[in-house]
Amino acid sequence: MSARDTGSDHLLPVQHLRPGDHAFVSYGNDEVRWEVVTAFVRLGLARGEKVLVLPCPGVPGEEVLARLDFPSRSTVSARARGQLVVSSMRELIRPDSEFTAARQMNRLGTETERATAEGYAGLRAFIDMGWVAALGTDVGAMERRETGAQALFAGRPYTEICAYDRRRFDRAVVSAMERAHPRALLERLGSLRSLRGPDGVLCFIGEADAANQDTFTRSLEIALAHTAALRRLTVDLTRLHFLSVGCTVRLLTLARAAAGHDLVEVRCDRGQRRMLRRLGGGTVPRLVLTEVVRAW
Repeated sequence: MSARDTGSDHLLPVQHLRPGDHAFVSYGNDEVRWEVVTAFVRLGLARGEKVLVLPCPGVPGEEVLARLDFPSRSTVSARARGQLVVSSMRELIRPDSEFTAARQMNRLGTETERATAEGYAGLRAFIDMGWVAALGTDVGAMERRETGAQALFAGRPYTEICAYDRRRFDRAVVSAMERAHPRALLERLGSLRSLRGPDGVLCFIGEADAANQDTFTRSLEIALAHTAALRRLTVDLTRLHFLSVGCTVRLLTLARAAAGHDLVEVRCDRGQRRMLRRLGGGTVPRLVLTEVVRAW
């Protein structure tokens, strides 16, 4: 069976971002802040995109470059040929000194056009919102920018992450900014989240690997218990960046033992479906594998 993704996903791992995505992420310490940006940069370079990084103004440039290069000097050549640019919001809006949303979006639109003219597949930008205080910008103006930036992304090969340090912004502001973005990202690489919907759908997001296998199993057990009256459970794996053999076996084992359910549906991508079948998914009673075709 197959189905088409509706594109309504909000929470994603950074690896699932595609051109046209506008995403929020937050962090709470100086180590975590580098996880998403480093993955974002390296994926963009590998996909032939130009990458613009606007770090927090208070972070020394040497640290930014060292973090992006760790554990190897893999981004040095990209910087040398201009595919990776580490800059600042002040530089982006230069020669103007005052920020306006229209000015910023116009410059980013121009940079996207320049990137494609230079032969790149598109532009992706990581913007640490620490620049808001540095330029004395009103937070309300930024919220209006975030909710009104659709024209910057629609039909353009442009991808953007806006990163908020929870130590710098009030909790209410961070929550409002998360809601203002069409996408939100997991804060940590390698993490696993599960969301249960009222319609009996259990969605996994992130990485279901050996380190998260017990969490993965427990979420399935709880979901099966909660859907006993419905006699059906839908498990959505399509927002996983990685699914291990161990977690797949746990899923099949629990599905086989779910005698009280008439149906256990697993929504999966092509690779996940192939693994499920190779591990015996076709022999599990009441199990239905629905392959989801991503819009991207």
